[in-house]
Amino acid sequence: MAHKSEFASSGSSPTTPDFLVENHGTIFLLQPLTPAANSWVAEHLPEDHMTFGSAVCVEHRFIRNIVMGILGDGLVVS
Repeated sequence: MAHKSEFASSGSSPTTPDFLVENHGTIFLLQPLTPAANSWVAEHLPEDHMTFGSAVCVEHRFIRNIVMGILGDGLVVS
């Protein structure tokens, strides 16, 4: 599991999000925008996660916990 300090050094700032989250009703798209975000996805989401382009498809019932995990690791979500 990655520690906060590993991602804090990614160069992210509140004006540069690591992830973009798009609400499409019952499905959310979680778009990694930085190398730190791509690393987070690889380390924390199942290998067989569904994608749409380069975004991860997430059911609405799971998005809150995933975003809370991202924020807890020091990454920025927009």
